[in-house]
Amino acid sequence: MKKEDLYYVGKIVKTYGRHGEVLVKLDTDEPETYEGMESVLLEIKGQPVPFFVNNSRLHKSMLLRVDFEDINSIEDAEELVGRKLFLPLSTLPELTGNQFYYHEIMGFEAVDEKHGPLGLIKDVNDMAAQPYFIIRHPSGKEILVPIHDDFLLKVDRTAKKIHLQTPEGLVKLFLNERPGEEKE
Repeated sequence: MKKEDLYYVGKIVKTYGRHGEVLVKLDTDEPETYEGMESVLLEIKGQPVPFFVNNSRLHKSMLLRVDFEDINSIEDAEELVGRKLFLPLSTLPELTGNQFYYHEIMGFEAVDEKHGPLGLIKDVNDMAAQPYFIIRHPSGKEILVPIHDDFLLKVDRTAKKIHLQTPEGLVKLFLNERPGEEKE
């Protein structure tokens, strides 16, 4: 399985107990989704490697306590600390309406209600306090638009377009246009 066919679940942050269990810091709004998993892929030397799970359950809200098959000692578990966990994209539930996964909308055209086509969504930055779209404008400039329900009008999966209502002045700011100045 290729890495582009996977999504990031979380990272093993420490061992738990003496029998080889580990704690995973999850990257999700719904940690309960990952209770009772049967298997995961761990990144080892840059490659996804399957690991079978005996048991997985929540531990203090955003941590998942995982008991891997064939990891039976604290020494074995210590070798896994720092490893990233992945699952196949095919295991994600399908979203509808204006809900979307970040990987799903890459390459979609961003269309603003007032300014028309803004360009293609080339990435999403979700490491900031407020996640935002990174849109490549035809001029080559980047336009950054916060991902917020107030700005998102429609996700059109069929046409591969996201319709936005950007805040006043935002697009002009990134295109270096002065307020009140119209594009030719």
